[in-house]
Amino acid sequence: MARTARPGVRPISEIADMLPHADVVILSAPLTPETEGMVNSDFLAKMADGALLVNVSRGRVVDTDALLTELSKGRMHAALDVTEPEPLPAGHPLWSAPNVLISPHVGGLTAALSPRARRLLVNQVRRHAAGEPLANVVVAP
Repeated sequence: MARTARPGVRPISEIADMLPHADVVILSAPLTPETEGMVNSDFLAKMADGALLVNVSRGRVVDTDALLTELSKGRMHAALDVTEPEPLPAGHPLWSAPNVLISPHVGGLTAALSPRARRLLVNQVRRHAAGEPLANVVVAP
């Protein structure tokens, strides 16, 4: 699923219809006003019993309290590479929640990272040298 439909990819607007049929839901979305809290109690309630939620995006995409509620029921599983808050403090309920695996925010470290980073760097240097605007500029609010 993606923001924009294309062959083989459904639009995010159909997610509510798809959730009950998914055994695994993988979140790989940027943190934006549209995605912050996207995985809330309604979203989680639509997921199939026994389903696995994997978050490799940003912690604030998931409502932690809503996730804890579902995990405590034993209704679902979660694999979290990111959390809210992050870092997760000692004693936080996620550490002892049932059916959860927490990794140390390393989901981006794959063999694909170095070639992709090199391409981005070369493109940015080319843009700068040509006087063009840089790509992927992030401006703090």
